[in-house]
Parts: sequence; C-alpha cells; structure tokens
Amino acid sequence: MGARNRRRQKLVADTSGYADEEGNVLTLRGSMTPATRLEYNKLLTGGLEREDAWQRGVEFLFERLAVSWDIAGLELTRQKELLGRYRMASAAERIFVRETLRTHLAEHFPELTAP
Repeated sequence: MGARNRRRQKLVADTSGYADEEGNVLTLRGSMTPATRLEYNKLLTGGLEREDAWQRGVEFLFERLAVSWDIAGLELTRQKELLGRYRMASAAERIFVRETLRTHLAEHFPELTAP
C-alpha cells in the first residue's frame, strides 16, 4: 500500500519567490523539462531578429516558469491570468520580470542563455 500511495503523489517542483520594491511577489518554478529547454534554445537561435527573439524568450520563460504573481495583494495563479497580466505590465513591471527571470535562470538553469 505504501508504494501505491507514493506513485499517486504528484511531484511538485521547488519554487522561488522574488519581491519587487513595492512588495509584489513573482513566484517561479524551479524545474523545466528537457523538451522545454530545447524549445527555448530553438526560439533564441531560430533566425528571429535579436529584439524579437529577446521579447519572445522573456514571454516564453514567464509562461513556463511563473507559478504565481502577487500584485498589490491580488494573487494570480491561473496560467491565462498570469500571461494576460504580464502582457499588460508597465515598463517597470516588465523590467522586474526580465531581471527576475535572469536571476532565476542563473540560479536554477545556468546552462540556458538569459534573454
């Protein structure tokens, strides 16, 4: 019975929370499948203009890694909400997300090129 229960348990990736100056917290997943890593690398080397690849790379990573984003006490956790909020983000919020993704990649995925 013990082995059966272990098989049914869903594996949960570690997460890391990053706060901005206003106390908003972006929580990112600490794991990424090999297929997702390959897809990300292809995106960066796929012949897009540098700026376009950079923008798409940030959005790709945000979509794959964001678990939640607590903004002014409102916690967003649904993928569609997170991506929609990112697309509406102010310039300062986008800078925070980009810098946070760079920090997170350096800590958890050093083999990947940061956007």
